Amino acid sequence: MGPRDIGWAVRELLEHRRVARAGWNGRGMYLELQLPEDHGLELPFVAIGTAAGLVPWTCSQTDLLAVDWCEA
Repeated sequence: MGPRDIGWAVRELLEHRRVARAGWNGRGMYLELQLPEDHGLELPFVAIGTAAGLVPWTCSQTDLLAVDWCEA
């Protein structure tokens, strides 16, 4: 298996699987795809799960170039 880069992570999200980065400091953090029908919105978005709950996530340059993505 090749490196688990952002492309791998996006493909996993599109299959409705949760992903995370091994390098993230927060325990239990993960990303998941949120679908429009679940929120009354027009477009899907990626949310990050934290101790505070789910919030919209924006990819940083560090996340974009990372190769430590894993299943959450």
